[in-house]
Amino acid sequence: MNYANSGEGPSLIPMEIGSAGKMALISPDTAFWSIVSRDQLGAELANPKFIESYQAHAKSFQQEMENLRFHLKTTAVYFNPTDRCNLNCDYCYIPIEKRKHGDHMSMPQLLEALTILKRYFATTLPSGRLPDIIFHGSEPMMNKEAMFAGIAAFQNDFRFGVQTNATLLDEESIEFLKRHRVAIGLSLDSHLEEVANSTRKSWENRGAYQDVLKAMQALRGYNNYSVICTATVKNMHHLPALVEFFHQQEVPVCMLNPVRCTLAGAREVRPSDGELAKHYLRALDRAQELYKESGRKLVVANFANVLVSIVAPTARKLMCDISPCGGGRSFFALSAQGDLYPCSEFIGLAEFNGGNLFTSEIPTILKSRPFAMVRERKVENIHDCAKCVIRHFCGSPCPAEAYNMNGGMEQKGAFCELYEEQVRYAFRLIARGEVDDYLWDNWSLNLKTSYDYSDNSN
Repeated sequence: MNYANSGEGPSLIPMEIGSAGKMALISPDTAFWSIVSRDQLGAELANPKFIESYQAHAKSFQQEMENLRFHLKTTAVYFNPTDRCNLNCDYCYIPIEKRKHGDHMSMPQLLEALTILKRYFATTLPSGRLPDIIFHGSEPMMNKEAMFAGIAAFQNDFRFGVQTNATLLDEESIEFLKRHRVAIGLSLDSHLEEVANSTRKSWENRGAYQDVLKAMQALRGYNNYSVICTATVKNMHHLPALVEFFHQQEVPVCMLNPVRCTLAGAREVRPSDGELAKHYLRALDRAQELYKESGRKLVVANFANVLVSIVAPTARKLMCDISPCGGGRSFFALSAQGDLYPCSEFIGLAEFNGGNLFTSEIPTILKSRPFAMVRERKVENIHDCAKCVIRHFCGSPCPAEAYNMNGGMEQKGAFCELYEEQVRYAFRLIARGEVDDYLWDNWSLNLKTSYDYSDNSN
């Protein structure tokens, strides 16, 4: 008979989740978990039925994680139609010189780029599966004419998205984007104008708050839009109130992203892990309270992705909280010059330019050393992460941070404690049966349960 931690059985590690009387029992290698009563922990670890049941499925768990981590196809491109931006946000990952004086991609070049991408995805994706093109920035609306021409010409070939600071979103532009079912992402860092404008402002020091608020009001009722908040030392105390504000504005989805510290400017507004985690979890609490009060969800997408990475790993929508991350693997970034990078976070790091879309073949670029460096970054090779019980629920983001802030790909990113506390919070929700409160409607549609030990417990 094989037992846990015997040398032959699975390595199952208990984790405190901050829930009275409950713990998580986790196999770090396979991302298998079980919620157990604290007073039954020893008995469960010595329960031959439990161990044998796990072992019977362990290979399939391992294969699922192997496929998710190493064998996904590229399905998305973060497309920068311009280097330029009309804002000078404190934490931007695009260098100032590019944002001030960079290039626009011409309309003929943009259409050619989409033609090349269409041809590439036709060879890699099954018929009927549309790849995603997310026009990103800098500020893509600064090259609106070319971008809109691309959306109109290729509306049946891609699923389009636009991430914008909203300062150039007039009524006509919003109607065009809605008509073409383009996913629209806005950015707002606080419900308080002064706080929001303290980090997101123009070169002339004019804040973007009023423009974003106007766009949010125009998009009310459009279910294909979201708002990103970048959490910094300046706004972290306001996250619960911001969630309430988003809910009042009927925002369907938001993201509360910890500031990415790839470039030095972002590190100046970086909050401490512990302080950010405290306010972050209060914001999640508030989102659930509002749902229970109103019956209307505000999905916090980046936390929802952590939660779903536990309950249904293959259903995750974002690929930042897994190792290797999605950079250079499930997506890549395209600059206004046609250069390809593993992720937008690397656009300010010239050594991660893998080649040019107009002069090289995409498969060749994907095999380049800069792309391989990102794909080869695994938690197993990061000292602290290699022994971490939640390593496949977190993924030690972000490789760009690790490389440029902490000195190498085999270093951790910036917010280890924040991710750990999100995982504990997620397990508490699972223990209380409250997962659905935090996930998008019909999230489990077409998912198949691969294993449920409760089916074998009688």
